[in-house]
Amino acid sequence: MSTSEEQAAEAFQSGPPIILAPGPRTTDRIPPPPNDVWELPYGTAWVYHGEGNGRLTRPVLMADGFSAGPSDLSLTWELLEHGPFPLLSEIRRRGRDVVLVGYHERSASILQNAEAVMAAVIEAIGRRVGDHPLTVGGFSMGGLVTRYALAKLETDGIEHQTQLYYSWDSPHTGAWIPIALQAFAHYTKKLDSRFSDQINSPAAQELLWKHIANWEDKPATSERRLAFLRALREVGDWPRARETRLIALANGPDNGDGNGVAPGAEAVVGKGLAVTGTELRTQSEGDDQLVAKLRVVTVPTREIHTSQLPDIDGAPGGTLPGFGILADALNEIQGFGVVNPIREHCFVPAVSAISVREPATHDDLYTPITDEELEETPFHAVKLASQSEMHTLITEELSTWFLDQLP
Repeated sequence: MSTSEEQAAEAFQSGPPIILAPGPRTTDRIPPPPNDVWELPYGTAWVYHGEGNGRLTRPVLMADGFSAGPSDLSLTWELLEHGPFPLLSEIRRRGRDVVLVGYHERSASILQNAEAVMAAVIEAIGRRVGDHPLTVGGFSMGGLVTRYALAKLETDGIEHQTQLYYSWDSPHTGAWIPIALQAFAHYTKKLDSRFSDQINSPAAQELLWKHIANWEDKPATSERRLAFLRALREVGDWPRARETRLIALANGPDNGDGNGVAPGAEAVVGKGLAVTGTELRTQSEGDDQLVAKLRVVTVPTREIHTSQLPDIDGAPGGTLPGFGILADALNEIQGFGVVNPIREHCFVPAVSAISVREPATHDDLYTPITDEELEETPFHAVKLASQSEMHTLITEELSTWFLDQLP
């Protein structure tokens, strides 16, 4: 490394990692102490009894989503309780017990973290007073973790006694991180590998519809994702016990209205000396589309082009401020200042959250979802938001519908 590269690496590595994941990073609020804590294989659960329940009586299991490092269930509490709607309080007020399930490593394989959920289900059945059926599901990746866990328990001949499975903005047919962001992560790996490591983590590869492992790669379906989809098929794809009802919630609408992000637009533009020439753009459809110019510290500027991808950044669905997360981090590093005209992009297309279509083309993403298609989904009922909103946002619109579904 040159001296400037060494200085840049030191600056990158001295700050917190760049993590493209939803939810709060810190909180000043301290959640109430749980009534019980379960140590699980690959995870931990916090148990909060419902109002009037002296013991676990009507369990609602809520599995964490994707990020890097171990689950911080105090932040999970923050997300679910102190957003637009106090979901946890309302669940407990209705006499249901909340079981927050977290993982030792949120970026580990979905199959590994499903071990924690399977153990939590068995633990809940063993500790429950009475025979009220379970509710089991999760947010974002947590909906896939629980989907696999319940199906695996059935395949193994273990009764999960779950009457309701739910997924909240979970990417059943794939999630999306812009190729421009993935390329930047890998291009800066020599300075700080943590961003690249997150993109290449087992869970990220299993979740993402298209992935690149190196900055110069062509976007493709990761082998890890293909292996995960095979593992799902081996356990029947979905929970299928006769008594189990499947529901899905989406933080995007069914009417095909996009989130307002234009294709081919500048999202992050380098201004500091170390990144002058860097330009990250939103995804355009068509062949040989420029999505990024990369220049970090060294002189050459590399261009990233894509072909046969849709204009997915503006698609209806749950959004993530991925461009904004990167820009905020760079603006904390001397010489790496950027402007950030566009902060958000589609993260989980609405069609993915209810497993109605692959997010493969413009028409797949933007064509309104019909009643006939809804009847063909794996779900018994779905609830889509009125408009695109932050991924896994706990709104009154979605929460009140969810509460009405609880057994």
